[in-house]
Amino acid sequence: MSSRKKPASTPSIRHSTHISDLETHIGFWLRFVSNHVSGQFRRRVEAHGVSVSEWVALRQLFTANGTSASALMDALGMTKGAVSKIVTRLEAKGLIERAADTTDRRAQSLVLTTAGRALVPTLAQEADENDAAFFGHLTPAQQQRLIATMQDIVRQHGLKEIPVE
Repeated sequence: MSSRKKPASTPSIRHSTHISDLETHIGFWLRFVSNHVSGQFRRRVEAHGVSVSEWVALRQLFTANGTSASALMDALGMTKGAVSKIVTRLEAKGLIERAADTTDRRAQSLVLTTAGRALVPTLAQEADENDAAFFGHLTPAQQQRLIATMQDIVRQHGLKEIPVE
């Protein structure tokens, strides 16, 4: 007789008889479209020397010029460290600067420089053109329904973080 042990038997793994196709998942199509829309937009803004996350911060500062880093952090749904890196890069590019807060001299506000204020409309035009390239074939009513559906999903799941990449 052999002294070898029999291998332990492994329980049989039951496989579902039906495995859905990728193409049947809404998430697949959202990711598919999102990757292409986002990738094209990333290339558009990078041609102007900024990243998508920097564009989002610039756009926020364009509306709320003279805001604190913590307010920017809250508006973007980003960590302090992430906002700090974006602010540092935008300062190095001469697009924003820190200024003394008008109500509290100890605090600093982030403000767009002249170059930063001039760049935002150009980048906004890139965003508009990117949307037109991908969604321009939809009627205005279809575009509004798509936006409303996405907004409903955001509300339903309490999504807060603004997409920056």
